[in-house]
Amino acid sequence: MSTATLQRDSSGLLPLWRAAQVFRLASLIYAGAVQWTVVEHYVRPLLSWAVFALMLIWSGIAAMLLAFGYRRRRQVVAAEVVVTLLLMASTLVVGGKNNYFDRHQTVPTTFWAANAVVSVAILLGPWWGLACAGLVGLSALAICNQLDNIGFDATLPILLTVGLAVGMGAQIVRRAREQIDRAIRLEAAASERERLAREVHDSTLQVLALVRRRGAEIGGPTAELARLAAEQEDALRKLLSRQAGVKAPVPVERDLRSRLEEVLPTQVSLAAPGQPIVLPEQMTDEIVAVVCAAIDNTAKHAGADARSYVLLEDDGEEIVVTVRDDGAGFDPSRLAEAAAEGRMGVSKSIRGRVTDLGGTVDLFTAPGEGTEWEVHIPSTGAEQR
Repeated sequence: MSTATLQRDSSGLLPLWRAAQVFRLASLIYAGAVQWTVVEHYVRPLLSWAVFALMLIWSGIAAMLLAFGYRRRRQVVAAEVVVTLLLMASTLVVGGKNNYFDRHQTVPTTFWAANAVVSVAILLGPWWGLACAGLVGLSALAICNQLDNIGFDATLPILLTVGLAVGMGAQIVRRAREQIDRAIRLEAAASERERLAREVHDSTLQVLALVRRRGAEIGGPTAELARLAAEQEDALRKLLSRQAGVKAPVPVERDLRSRLEEVLPTQVSLAAPGQPIVLPEQMTDEIVAVVCAAIDNTAKHAGADARSYVLLEDDGEEIVVTVRDDGAGFDPSRLAEAAAEGRMGVSKSIRGRVTDLGGTVDLFTAPGEGTEWEVHIPSTGAEQR
């Protein structure tokens, strides 16, 4: 068989498919023994051997295709159901009007016909396995004129049990494989995070720590650099801890107003409600990061004399943060151009964080008109996104 007709089985069911072919072999041997024993009762014995030969040929084809990961298993299984029903129906021709077949099995025995039920159950699960069992079982009873004995004949209950049991087994295997694949992906992601954390620790964090330490030692204007480096070092360490899955044993909440008062430069005006705005710590940190990103943009691009103003509002349903400056402003189309050039500062630092919190952000700016960011974030449920 060429490699073009084969595929790697990623469902985890390949051992089950191959075990089913062992059952197929056993059922074929049993069918051969029955054929040898009862052939003298057939009206057309030579035709019965032709039917058995077709069973033998199909069993070999189906076993090879299903056991070695054929890429079109659905078509093979559908063909198996059709072939099984046709071979069972051939009993009416082989036996003729021979009363021997009344109360007996079809030429392809019910044991062999169960292969179709097994294949459907593995491929599609227990419910389809039951449906196929009902179809094959009722067909066998009808051909052998036993529908009036359906309550006492064991054919249908056995096939239904096979369809249900094999289908449930296949379903369990499939779900177990999905869980294993998910665990592998999570482990790979964790390993990658650990690798990145090590690289960041060996490079970026060490540089930030050096700037913080040396800036504090030198003093003067470099003290501000030391403070900024310390803030970035702390933020990066928290980010790496979250990515590594380190969680606080007890949920922590922070007051957004107090956090903003702690981190905003003294020249930035903050207007906020008198009462605390208590939010989950991660949510608070993200909103503070959004505000700081907007303030940094003002410091970099709005002009040396530009001042920033932050307005914080809470109406019980959403947090509204407005960051405005009286600087030079800019053409909003520059943001799209920057993103196209790979400079994702505003997109990631502001829009990305707000989107992750389930909120929206609006930008109002024009050359010479200053810049205003208006952020709306749901105050309940955003942390569940």
